[in-house]
Parts: sequence; C-alpha cells; structure tokens
Amino acid sequence: MLAGVRSPPSRTKSPSWASGLVVGLSCVAAATAGFAAGRVHRRAAAKSADANEGGAADCRRASCEELRHIAVEQAALRRVATLVAHGISSRELFSAVAGEMGRIVGAEHVMVNRYEPNGMLTVVGLWNGGAEGDGSADAGRRAPDDLSADHDPIHRGTRLPIRKGTTSELVLRTRRPGRVTDFRRVDDRYRWIRGRMIGSTVGAPITVQGRLWGVMLSVSTAAEPQPPETEARMMDFTELMAIAIANAENLAEISASRARIVAAADETRRRIERDLHDGIQQLLVRLALELQAAVAVVPHGREEMKARLFRVIDGLADALEDLREISRGLHPAVLSEAGLGPALRTLARRSDPPVELDVGVEGRLNDSVEAAAYYVVSEALTNVTKHAHASRVRVGLHQVGATVRVSVVDDGVGGADPGLGSGLTGLRDRVEALGGGMSLRSPEGGGTTLVAEIPLRPVGAPPES
Repeated sequence: MLAGVRSPPSRTKSPSWASGLVVGLSCVAAATAGFAAGRVHRRAAAKSADANEGGAADCRRASCEELRHIAVEQAALRRVATLVAHGISSRELFSAVAGEMGRIVGAEHVMVNRYEPNGMLTVVGLWNGGAEGDGSADAGRRAPDDLSADHDPIHRGTRLPIRKGTTSELVLRTRRPGRVTDFRRVDDRYRWIRGRMIGSTVGAPITVQGRLWGVMLSVSTAAEPQPPETEARMMDFTELMAIAIANAENLAEISASRARIVAAADETRRRIERDLHDGIQQLLVRLALELQAAVAVVPHGREEMKARLFRVIDGLADALEDLREISRGLHPAVLSEAGLGPALRTLARRSDPPVELDVGVEGRLNDSVEAAAYYVVSEALTNVTKHAHASRVRVGLHQVGATVRVSVVDDGVGGADPGLGSGLTGLRDRVEALGGGMSLRSPEGGGTTLVAEIPLRPVGAPPES
C-alpha cells in the first residue's frame, strides 16, 4: 500500500500515546508499594522494641507474629501494585483492594466510597467477609455486590447521604483517618449491616492529587474495637488506590481532550468547505456565466477577442475544478449531506485500481466516526494508487458489536511502513483519539491489509438521550 519499504507487521491494540503515562504511573505505584512496605517494617520494629520491655519470650512471640503480618501485608501490597500497573478497571480494582484490606485487618466488611459534591457518597467497592475463600486479589474482585440484609440494602452504586456521627463524615471533616465506636446517635440505617449491629468502623481517606476523593471503611460487628494499627494499614492501600484513580482520570481527560481536538478540527473543515462552496465557488460560476454571455455579444470579425474570452472561461473552469478538489479534501460535502456509505461509493468510483466495496452499515453514524472511517479509506486508496501496484482493492465497512470495523485490502507489492510519512500515522492518532485502534499487515510481496476499529460511541461523545 505504501512504497516498497520492508518492515514487520504493525499492530496497535491500545493507544500508543498513553503508554508513557501508564508506565510512569506504574513506576509510581511500585514505588508507593515500596514505601508502604517500608512503613510496615518500621511498625514491626516499633512493636518489637515495645515487646522488649516485657521480656525475651514476649519479644520473640511479638517479632514472629509481626513478621508474619509483614509477609502477608507486603504480598497484598505487591498484588495491588501489579493490578494498578496493569490498568484494570476501577470496579475490579476497588473490589480487589477492599478484599485485600479485609483480609489484612481481619474485617468482616470493607467498603470503598466516593464522595459526591452534593453531600452524598456512592459505594464503588465492597468486600463481604471473605466468603469467596481463596484469599487472592482475584477472589476480592469476585466479591458479591450485595453486602446487606434485605432490610439494609447496600450494594455497588448505592448512594447514601453523609450523616453526622458516621466515619465517612468524620473523615470528610478532618481529612484524616478516624474511627467510630459509638453508634447510639447515628441513624438506624447506619447501625446495622447484614442484620447485625455494627460495633465499630475505621475509615482512611483516599486523597487523589491533593483532593479528598473518597474513604475506605473497615466495618466490624464485634463488640471489641478494631486493632489500633488498622488505620495505618489501611492508609498503605489507599495510597495505591489513589495512584490508580489518578491514572484513570488522567488517561480519561487526555482521551477526551484529544477527541475534542479531532471534533473541532472536523467542524472547522466542514465550515471551510461550506464557505468555499457557498462563496468562492459560486462567484467563479457566476463569472464564467457572465463571460459566456459576453462572448455571445462580441461583434463578428472580433475572433481574437472571442478566443481570449474562451481561454478565460476555460481557466475559470480549471480553477473551479481545482477548488472543488481542495474542498473535497478538506471535508467532502457528500459525507456531510448523505453519510458514510455514499461518500465511500464516491471514493470507490474515482479509484484506480478498481474497488470492491462492501458496506454493511445502514443509517448515519456519529460525525467523528464517519469522518475517521472516511479518511482511513481515502488515505489508504491514495497509497494504493501511488505505491502498491495493485490490480484490485477490497474495502469493507461493518458493525462488530459496539464498534465500526473498516478494512482496506489490496493485492499489491506489500512492504508498507507507516513510519515513513505515509499519512497513516495521523490517521492512527485520529482513530485512537476516538478510543479505537488501527492495525497494518504488509508482508513483502503479499499485499497490504489495513484494519481500523472505531467505537460507535467515541471517547468524549455526549451521552445518548
């Protein structure tokens, strides 16, 4: 499809622009896990020093017990750091962290809540007493959604008002870890969980890039309070969670920003195309008509004048055709007026070599999706004409699940390299900005296959009404 330059096949499954940010934040996650592990060691040393005052036997027992806690907690921190580095979904991460935290502190229930701006909080992660059984982060992600009895429905997505006297309110007010052990003045709904009265709750703030994002709660129905080191252990995990949340928010904002840039550029192209069509093109047409009328009234015997006028008319026609070609390159009017199918059929009619077109999508799509698909096909056909020496091209457009799949396959010389200024790099950026991906397979002598997959509802698109 491109000049016959040897290169290995190129495949893009995830946005390449994000890889640097993901790697950087993953390193931060690993470093945070290391710092947290260091705090675990320091807590162990402090406990051992305290135990020294009670004698050698007590010291050995305390040291062995704390070493066991160290091993368990460090393993849990590493698992969470690995999940953060792999960029799993927020839903999976919140449940995984809640499960790891519940097993570390011995809690019956762990909740991850997000503070909302209207005095509410939303439950985004739950863990229910380790009923899953195997003690791994994967098991934490499989924690059931329902954490409560029928008379006390709390599940992922539940929105609750922040009531005075609860741990969530205490953490919101102080921005620090805290606990509540007296629930006599708390609303009845906040005193029960799965049909049992709550004995104590411990909360640790989740602070993302300097702002209080939410709170992790450890809930116990036991009469005795939770261990005094619970807050410190929870903070180790909330720091890793904050890294993951910042990661997701930054990537989402960059994706939305790139999508807005693409949409703004497409709208500018459409406006310029309309201005050219309604302004300069119409002016040139009127001038050509006026000159033709002038030719009709030229006196007999003034053949030289007629010839000059005809040359001017021909020049205006050439200029008008060039302007139309530029206008189509900016943004084809048929794409705006009739949609992607007719626009691709227009491209196919103009192509050399001939194109076998298979359009399996009916109706109109999102403007950005239509523009991206059109330009992928247009650029690919241009490259086929210039470089591929192909005898035939197949172009396909189909809906696959929630995506549109665009394919361009030629039988040319292959050896395409998108890194040599072909225009495909810019197209890949456009497709990835919408949350899609593009792949290229072009073995030497084996033709070229270009595939782009674009979400039907791209990144940054407004929600459907």
